Amino acid sequence: MKISSHARWALFSGRAMSWWLLGPGLLWMGLLCFVPLCLIVVISFAGRGTYGGIVWSFSLTNYLDLLHPLYARILGQSILLAAGTTLLCLIMGFPLAYYIARAAPRRQGIWLLLVMIPFWTNFLVRTYAWMFILRTEGLLNTLLLKLGLIATPIELLYSNTAVVIGLIYGYLPFMVLPLYVALERVDRTLVEAAWDLYATRWAVLFRIILPLARPGILAGCLLVFIPSLGAFLTPDLLGGARSMMIGNLIQHEFLVARDWPLGAAISCVLMLFVVGMMGWSLRVAKLLSQQEHEL
Repeated sequence: MKISSHARWALFSGRAMSWWLLGPGLLWMGLLCFVPLCLIVVISFAGRGTYGGIVWSFSLTNYLDLLHPLYARILGQSILLAAGTTLLCLIMGFPLAYYIARAAPRRQGIWLLLVMIPFWTNFLVRTYAWMFILRTEGLLNTLLLKLGLIATPIELLYSNTAVVIGLIYGYLPFMVLPLYVALERVDRTLVEAAWDLYATRWAVLFRIILPLARPGILAGCLLVFIPSLGAFLTPDLLGGARSMMIGNLIQHEFLVARDWPLGAAISCVLMLFVVGMMGWSLRVAKLLSQQEHEL
């Protein structure tokens, strides 16, 4: 079938308008994301100069150095802390998101505002506030001592516990908001039908609510796990030297040791790990969705 000149012009105009709309965003992402990323990859194959400079010679030494058990231990600790933070955020965020999703529309806005209020304050200031709360002479220990619940102050600051507390406080809203969006879309008639069929509370939760909220759970877990894995400010302030995560290691290599090639190699390995985790999560979600459609 022959296309008229008017139809061809309309098709060309539509495509041109699409590129004009996408152009600024693509240019911005290319200059500020893709180009620096390529630069980091190139630097990761370079060498370190005598006084901390970059020697532009191709070498795999930086990646071979990462086989040292120390780096594996730091990466393993980072994964455990990030996974623990994600799990605790899911456990605490799911009931809150469900309550907000089932609240009256007038009250939903108030609850969502309360969830987002921490974003109005600088993250560094909020982290310093947790240092004041968790230190030996801080607010929490003082309150527990006055209530007679403890005899001596608890050593909370500069530990993995303090790091997890800080990470949960910082990234809990990233779990609540996607869960709220997913749970708000759950058809209430399905839950009512389950009650009419004498389903138990656990059956309603695991067979109706959780499967329908799976996209929100996956999105929330990714939004919490990825920044938690690469966090360096919270572990540095709340964990001290006892709780080094992979983000602190990268910061140390770039700013303290002045070994940019090694820091770039660690960054590349971390990015590959995160991309692999995202691909695996999306693959699992797709397989589960296919199984549900087959059933």
